Amino acid sequence: MRSRLLDATVDRLVEHGYACTTTTEVVRRAGVSRGAQVHHFPTKQELVLAAIEHVVERRQEELRNTFESLEPDQRTLTKALDLLWTMCCEPTFAAWLELAVAARTDEALRPRFVEMEHHFARRMEEMFVEFCPASSDTRFARLAMEFAFALQDGLALQRHLCIDTHTDELLKMLKSLATLFSADIGGAP
Repeated sequence: MRSRLLDATVDRLVEHGYACTTTTEVVRRAGVSRGAQVHHFPTKQELVLAAIEHVVERRQEELRNTFESLEPDQRTLTKALDLLWTMCCEPTFAAWLELAVAARTDEALRPRFVEMEHHFARRMEEMFVEFCPASSDTRFARLAMEFAFALQDGLALQRHLCIDTHTDELLKMLKSLATLFSADIGGAP
């Protein structure tokens, strides 16, 4: 029941945005009673706070599953960047984007969103080191992940807003930089 409500919340965020995500619409979409929703999430705020964690977990799981499906010799920085970009084009990213914008001005959402973003960053850093062991310098891993996410999040935002950018060229530049930095520390590109 809880999972159905969270999935319905994420779907609603993706399709209609934060402002139009109401508990009434989530209940309808999840196919549950209002009482069931109130039992698990008494308020919209509690539902959205749980949805933040749900979205972060989904993003982590999507990346891990995709990267684990690669052969070990395909687990490179450039391939990781390709996978990150693919994730930025998925519905889960759109839900994350809606929550990020809402957290900017919502005092109740912001601390939880920031906490979950830090958690996500730590997990991504751990995965980076796990899947690219030649790049085991944790400072490099942290900075590389932050840089990659900053660039790709911005590009994805522009993509979602239908702003024409030089996405392919910028992603190619990011991969070139990753290859240069990786060579500096003895890692694989």
